[in-house]
Amino acid sequence: MTDLRCTVENCVYNKDELCSKGDIMVGGKHACCESETCCESFVARKGCSNAYNSGSCHPTSNISIDCEAAHCTYNENYKCAAEHVDIQGCGACDCKETLCATFKEA
Repeated sequence: MTDLRCTVENCVYNKDELCSKGDIMVGGKHACCESETCCESFVARKGCSNAYNSGSCHPTSNISIDCEAAHCTYNENYKCAAEHVDIQGCGACDCKETLCATFKEA
């Protein structure tokens, strides 16, 4: 499990910079820099509001991260091996407006 900090406030899974999904997928199969990655698990809140989707989800900082970014030094067999990951995307309304700020080219 990886310590995750997510600043994508418009994601239904975000609560106080924690993720309530349980696991996420970082995309960017051919990424060579962080801006070419994204959180493919991102789901926009209805109308991109800042109201938290208060279902039965429990936000946590420890999360499993699958990763398609084959050129990232932390990618080990499509799993993220970084101790800490920052997902960013201020104002994102689409997964392509998010990124993995921890990406480091191998």
